[in-house]
Amino acid sequence: MGALRLPSSPLSLLLSPSTPILRSSPTLRLLRPSLSGGGGGGAPGRGGVSARSLTKDAAAAAAAAAAAAEGADRKPSSSSGYEGSVTPRSVDFNAWYLDVIASAELADYGPVRGTMVIRPYGYAIWEAIQDFLNVKFKETGHSNMYFPQFIPYSFIEKEASHVEGFSPELALVTIGGGKELEEKLVVRPTSETIVNHMFTQWIHSYRDLPLMVNQWANVTRWEMRTKPFVRTLEFLWQEGHTAHATLEEAEEEALQMIDIYTNFAYEQAAIPVIPGRKSRVETFAGANRTYTIEAMMGDRKALQAGTSHNLGQNFSRAFGTQFTDENGQRQYVWQTSWAISTRFVGGIIMAHGDDAGLMLPPRIAPIQVVIVPIWKTADEKAGVLDAVASIQQVLKTAGIKVKVDDSEQRTPGWKFNFWEMKGIPLRIEVGPRDVTNRSVVVSRRDIPGKPGKDFGVSMEPSSLVDHVKRRLEDIQSSLLQRATSFRDSNIVDVSSYGELKEAIAEGKWARGPWSASDAEELKVKEETGATIRCFPFDQPEGHKKCFMSGNSADEVAIFAKSY
Repeated sequence: MGALRLPSSPLSLLLSPSTPILRSSPTLRLLRPSLSGGGGGGAPGRGGVSARSLTKDAAAAAAAAAAAAEGADRKPSSSSGYEGSVTPRSVDFNAWYLDVIASAELADYGPVRGTMVIRPYGYAIWEAIQDFLNVKFKETGHSNMYFPQFIPYSFIEKEASHVEGFSPELALVTIGGGKELEEKLVVRPTSETIVNHMFTQWIHSYRDLPLMVNQWANVTRWEMRTKPFVRTLEFLWQEGHTAHATLEEAEEEALQMIDIYTNFAYEQAAIPVIPGRKSRVETFAGANRTYTIEAMMGDRKALQAGTSHNLGQNFSRAFGTQFTDENGQRQYVWQTSWAISTRFVGGIIMAHGDDAGLMLPPRIAPIQVVIVPIWKTADEKAGVLDAVASIQQVLKTAGIKVKVDDSEQRTPGWKFNFWEMKGIPLRIEVGPRDVTNRSVVVSRRDIPGKPGKDFGVSMEPSSLVDHVKRRLEDIQSSLLQRATSFRDSNIVDVSSYGELKEAIAEGKWARGPWSASDAEELKVKEETGATIRCFPFDQPEGHKKCFMSGNSADEVAIFAKSY
């Protein structure tokens, strides 16, 4: 990552979240379950499905498919016997999303309302996110550690805006070991308070700075309206916490981490997020400034996919986190915190999925290639499986994540649709004729039907590996380009409040000059349901006039409805 440029404005300006910081976005080389308003424990609300129904539907689909599965062919989906179809996105996006999660075996409902069980395949996607970010965190000098899940309530009360912002979402423990606790405990909603309590014990001198740590943990926030992965009572995340000697260092750190998130979104998840600064209204409780990456989902709603906060000295002053500087003077540390959560898994589903199910970018796919062997007779089976075993080994040796589906309970057509539902980027088909010709058929998940098939791909190891790797990169690039085109075609530049209302009513994002008050921002939210997603780092040049107040504006803001 290139060096970050700090704004040249005076330090006093950095203390106000309403003060704009303009900069260029990083160079990118590659081109809140009931689930959605329902109840828990098997009592879904409108638009939801219960854990029982998810499991029951999956079993019914499997039974129906088994009854229909005889013979071996390469017939299209409609003839495969696979019953795991999903509601079309264009008919009901929310139902489609829940169907994909169930059919692709990503998650299920927990027994407590608003919780979810992340199934192995869904967790494998989260692990891919962890793997990439862990490397980046360590490359930039951060160390992993772990803080307790239970936090004294008095800690939360120390920072006024923090307790005000999180109080409605807190889960409290009042009884332990059968006795009422002397002080109630908060189940971790975020860790700034307990981190500062510990930092105060660890930081004494400027030599102890910077202190930069990260933890992978679970978080509990008592949400009223939940949606799997996107907003649940408990979720998984990473949260980084750092302490610095100067404001400049803290600001640089906050910007560096949002850059890392941005690069991850583009280069790994193929999601063209828009990085920027949150408005004062939308700033994290207890922060001076919040940076964000905003992603457009398939229904054109915005998803806040990651945040990085410049906490200033708010928490250090509340907790007395000080150090002795080089001149022997006691100073409060400057801090940051930053996080990405399992919400990003939901973002991947909603950004790339289609009516056939999940569609995963190859770089984060737990399985990049599935091999489906096809045979009818015992003689054909032996030859085909031998060839498949050889292909599997060749691809594994080349570092490609590959799986062979040689189960005999399903037809090839059923398998095709099943692995398409799970979003596997590439499928390799191997039949008796392919063995004879020493070739295979390679099918892309992102291009349905015959246009997405490569016939006669040589089994010769170097040729096959080269072809598969090129196709995986093609898919990665194609998904990013497709998502970028979709995003750009659904952002409308506005110059009046009426134009903003019209754009939001059409389900699009509105971008326009903004310098109006917090009260006027809240008015927009009340009247349109849209919020300021961010002030993008990339800003147009020239004079601008706020479309709401008519006053001069230094920046444009993006408004959208969001999750």
